[in-house]
Amino acid sequence: MSNEQVNPFDDESQDFLVLKNALGQYSLWPDFAAVPVGWSSVLGPEGHARCLEYIELNWLDIRVTQ
Repeated sequence: MSNEQVNPFDDESQDFLVLKNALGQYSLWPDFAAVPVGWSSVLGPEGHARCLEYIELNWLDIRVTQ
């Protein structure tokens, strides 16, 4: 057993949310953490892989929208 701590943003065993802001940017966010001001949840809680899949399918242009 390892005592190494895992960053909660990288812990694939936890559930995540997919967040989106007004500029059309997406973020993978741990389910236990409060959603930051200016962001809203568009998916989740779901597994890490499902959230990444959603972002890859929906965030086609990383440039911000105005």
